Amino acid sequence: MNCPACSNELSEMKVEEITVDVCKGGCGGIWFDNFELEKIDEKHERAGETLLDIERNKDLNVDLKAKRDCPKCSDIKMMQHCFSVQQKVTIDECAGCGGVWLDAGELAQIRNLYDTEEQRHHAAEKYFSSIFDGQLKGIKEKSETGAVKAKKFANMFKFICPTYYIPGDQGWGAF
Repeated sequence: MNCPACSNELSEMKVEEITVDVCKGGCGGIWFDNFELEKIDEKHERAGETLLDIERNKDLNVDLKAKRDCPKCSDIKMMQHCFSVQQKVTIDECAGCGGVWLDAGELAQIRNLYDTEEQRHHAAEKYFSSIFDGQLKGIKEKSETGAVKAKKFANMFKFICPTYYIPGDQGWGAF
């Protein structure tokens, strides 16, 4: 498998119960298969410490904004989006296999965003509540038809928002 950022050959690296692919000697990026990143994205998850200093070529410049092909699904361009509501780290994610590419240094940034999953959820609640709740609640209060429309509107966001703000799946918000 080749690196989506610099085309270097990726090397497998076992970190406790997961095996990731790293661009050792190239750009220093890391490929996580679906659901692997969440096992090491917080400081208290010690396995992630091993991946903070991947050997890389300091002279290699990588365009962080470039669209990249998924290293597993070569016919799919990965989507770039913010990792969290803090919008400090942009990651590349494959819509086909769910894998995630992190450029050098992004794992350290992610691990410093939140100490726990609870903090991450609280930040998402606060952020999405500030954006959606007032408008959706107002629509819902006007009429039952408005409530149905508001719910359809909110459902559209489940495809672009973190999964913990899906109407009906949380104990807060307009629904």
